[in-house]
Formats: sequence, structure tokens, C-alpha cells
Amino acid sequence: MSKQERFSRQIRFAPFGPAGQERIGAATAVIVGCGALGTVHASLLARAGAGTIRLIDRDYVEESNLQRQLLYTEADAREGLPKAEAARRHLLEANSGIRVEAHVSDLNPENAGDLLAGTDVILDGTDNFETRFLINDYSVREGIPWIYGAAVGSYGIAMPIMPTPMTSDASACFRCIYPEPPAGVQPTCETAGVLGPVTSLIGSLQAMEAIKILSGKSESVRRKIFTADLWHGPIRETGMPPRDPDCACCGRRDFTWLNGRRAPVSLCGRNAVQIHELRRPIDLEQLALRLEGLGRVRSNEFALRFASEDHEITVFPDGRAIIKGTTDIGIARSIYARYIGN
Repeated sequence: MSKQERFSRQIRFAPFGPAGQERIGAATAVIVGCGALGTVHASLLARAGAGTIRLIDRDYVEESNLQRQLLYTEADAREGLPKAEAARRHLLEANSGIRVEAHVSDLNPENAGDLLAGTDVILDGTDNFETRFLINDYSVREGIPWIYGAAVGSYGIAMPIMPTPMTSDASACFRCIYPEPPAGVQPTCETAGVLGPVTSLIGSLQAMEAIKILSGKSESVRRKIFTADLWHGPIRETGMPPRDPDCACCGRRDFTWLNGRRAPVSLCGRNAVQIHELRRPIDLEQLALRLEGLGRVRSNEFALRFASEDHEITVFPDGRAIIKGTTDIGIARSIYARYIGN
């Protein structure tokens, strides 16, 4: 089947047309986070014919993901596959004619320059403000658009960030609207739950704006903040505020998050702590031999999973680990040191 036939339904949409298909086929999209939002982004962009999709995710597939993370299967959860790799495999089953890169990694100031380079748009599928501030810094510095999205419970929000020269009608960047991370305890999918239709809606809205950008129709991007509560209502779309000339990021161009150092520990928001204490690779085969007899060990080329007492440790080749069963950073560090070392 020719590309003209495969993508005929979207080519027939007049604002998109053959030129849009050519542009999207030569474009690159980066998806940061391959969870509920990211799997929607990835599936829609792959099926639309995006030339290169770069997936960045630090986590692995669990059964609790399957309720809303549309690309994954029970087999992925049984194997404990990293989400980025599992998504890559399923995307190529849907469209073998595109390029999909899987990066099992935690986006941070040290690797952002490599992982985000050369893209035409960045889609936010993350679960924390720190990573979003990092994406925003890179976006503003490099002039690359990104699409913010979040969902918890029955509520979701989406918003495009289109970095442009400072003008009177320019839209805000992310830090114009959120100068600092929200204070206090915030609801998460772990504590408040989340409904699949909400993540599908928000992810689809983000993907739609990305398709406009990738097909060369950036002028059609709606500079609006979309919010929806699909259980209680309402659904709203409001105009974005003007850019703040005193914004630390787009006004003063102080890229605090991009120029910062990687935090050694970050909470995953699901009764787990992520630790990246080591700055060197780990031989997973040797680690598996060391841990034999101390608990249940499962491993593949992407990660090693070790269960002992009340905790489960997933170790990645770059030395990063996710300690499941605690949100106490001190306990997580102690478990990491006990089984993996310093």
C-alpha cells in the first residue's frame, strides 16, 4: 500500500492535505513520559505518519497501568518491560515505516541537550512540575514548541507553549503561569486515582496541536488553556495570558532548571522513590548473581527487578533504581546502598 493510500483519510482533510503529509513524514517529535498521556501521543503520531518519534521514560510496565495506558499489554507487565521499549515495539507493529527511538532514561539537566535535540515539538507526558520546568527552559532557549498536559481524577488540562520573540500579543511560557511548583501536597494518580477517558481526551488534544506543528500548520495552533472535568463538568477553553516581561525564563532568560544539577532522588508519586546515586553503568548480570538467594530476581536486557521483604527494587543499566514500597527518601537510600552499593 502506498503512503498516499495509507494516509488518504487525513490527506483528504483540506487544511492538512498532501503537503501536510510530506511535512509530518519528515518531522521529529519527542514524547517525555510514556504513561497514560504519552501512549496516546505516541499512538496517534505513529498512525499519522510522524517520521521519527523519540520516547523518553524512566519507568516499567505494571498491571495497574493497563487501565489507562493504551499501548501496553499484560505480557508487557509480566516481562517488566521498560515503557519506552514496550511502546516502541507496539508502535512499529502499527506503522513499520517510521523511526521510533526508545530511551529508558530520566530526563534531567545532564542529558536534556542530547535527548531533546533536533526535534520539532515536545509533548509532555510527565507527572511532575520539575521536569516540565526543565522542558520549558529548553523550549524557550531553543525556540521549540511544547505541549503541556496533565490529568488526575476526572480532571485534565492541556496548553501549547509556542516560544516566539517578545511581542505585545505573545503567549505566556509555562513559568509565566507557574513561576514555582505548587506548594503543599498535590493529588496524584496514586492518591486520587485517574479515569482513562480523561487521559485519552487530554492526550488527544496535545497530539492534535502537535500534528498541526509537525505538518507545517503552526499558525493553526490554538493558544488556549483547555480544562475539563469529565465527571462533574464543566469543559472550558480560555485564552492564554500575555507573556510576562519579567518572567524568569522567557523574560530574563534565566534557565534555572536547565542549568541545574540532577537531583539524586526524586519521588515517582506512586509509593516509590527514584534514586540515581551512581554515575557509572551497572552490569545487570553480575548484580543478579550477587542478589541470588536474597530474594526473587527477574532480569532482562533493560532492567533487573529484585523483591525482598516489603520492597521491590528495579535497577536500570545506568545505575538508576526505583524503590517501590516506600516514599521515605532515607529508607529508599538505605535499601539502595544495602543491595546495590554506593
